[in-house]
Amino acid sequence: MSLLFGPVIQQAYVVPDIEEAVEHWVARGIGPFYMEQHVQNTGLHDGEEVFVDMSAAFAFSGDQQIEVIQVFNDTPSVYRKFIEANPEGGLHHLAVWVDSIPDKMRELKEAGHDYRIRLDYGQMHAYIDSVDYPGVMIQLMERHPLMIELWDFVRKGADSWDGVTKPLRLIDWSSGHPVPVE
Repeated sequence: MSLLFGPVIQQAYVVPDIEEAVEHWVARGIGPFYMEQHVQNTGLHDGEEVFVDMSAAFAFSGDQQIEVIQVFNDTPSVYRKFIEANPEGGLHHLAVWVDSIPDKMRELKEAGHDYRIRLDYGQMHAYIDSVDYPGVMIQLMERHPLMIELWDFVRKGADSWDGVTKPLRLIDWSSGHPVPVE
């Protein structure tokens, strides 16, 4: 556990082919994956407003959530920059729960740590990176009811999965609630 951030709750990978990545994890007994396709996100990337077209799939391995992300547009973003530097994909960020992103950023600064927000999606999550030692980013995820609902939905699916049935399941989260797509 990190004394600075608390326990890591998620590993996230940016990949060139999300379905291939899901197959990789499922072959190792991790699943099912819940995927939302072509999510249309806007946020601030290094202070500039950006539009990101991406798909994201989530599963659990024990208490650790696994996320795989594929970005589809060329708009500058933390995902596009990563996949251009790492064409085969790889570990992009680790996520931690926080009560408040602004409070956590203030706490880090007061403790002498120089982090900057690389991508900010508002009140629910933000990616931060160390100015002095950039690398794998940290995703600060606020304990927002909508984030917890998605978290619990995916976790429940993992807890009851037989290892075979529907390893990839589509969801629609546009309403703010995960809804299975048949």
